[in-house]
Amino acid sequence: MCLGVPGKIIEIFTAGTLHMAKIDFGGVIREACIETLPEAKVGDYTIIHAGFALSLLSEEDAQLTLDTLREVAELNGDTQFDISSLV
Repeated sequence: MCLGVPGKIIEIFTAGTLHMAKIDFGGVIREACIETLPEAKVGDYTIIHAGFALSLLSEEDAQLTLDTLREVAELNGDTQFDISSLV
């Protein structure tokens, strides 16, 4: 199963010719390509899959998605949801 995970853009930079960003997934920081989202800016929330930004979303929608992921983890017997296992 493929999973896109919401995160907050905390920095935007260029690597070679690619527009990249540092994304904060609740304390876990990863880099992702944001070429497909030229309108993205620091503070925006985005869905990341396999190191690529897929879309922007509101902070509220990002939080709802994370809450749902936590609930699924709990239903699977995971008592401590760890976002780092998803990103």
